[in-house]
Amino acid sequence: MASAFGHAASAFGLGKLFPQKIIPAKVYVLGIISAILPDIDVIAYKFGIGQYGESIWGHRGFTHSFFAALLWMIILLLVFHRKEVNKLIIGSYYFLTTASHGLLDAMTTGGDGIAFFAPFSSERLFLPFRVIQVSPLGIKNFFSEWGIEVLKSEMLWIGMPCLAMIGLGHFLNKSIYR
Repeated sequence: MASAFGHAASAFGLGKLFPQKIIPAKVYVLGIISAILPDIDVIAYKFGIGQYGESIWGHRGFTHSFFAALLWMIILLLVFHRKEVNKLIIGSYYFLTTASHGLLDAMTTGGDGIAFFAPFSSERLFLPFRVIQVSPLGIKNFFSEWGIEVLKSEMLWIGMPCLAMIGLGHFLNKSIYR
């Protein structure tokens, strides 16, 4: 998996592509939480549910799917934006931040793939370019030489595209979204 830092950075970068008058701080915070949330599936280990390809409820299964991203988007809109005029734009941001988690994980060098289409298919997939160093599980393991290598990899493969999104978002907000 990519690290929580990489997932959070992607949510921030994606947010900059949207009209800033519609994406306040609360939406950014929920977007960052949404980008990290799919890893809640590691709880499955505590219940004896196997990892990866053994079950769609294991790590990188259902919670990493596009369907789960859609469900999470609907929940956030119902709970936090019931009377919001710009639900479609905010919902798109939440869907993209949540779905970005699986996409980034599908670019990592480890694991057995992502169940993008769960619960309709349990097939695990990767993207054709697996360039992000897989992050170790657990905070203790992250603060190690391996964790440093992950951060270096993410600076290149997540950080640079995020900077490009921030730049493009600045342009869009100054010239088009005004």
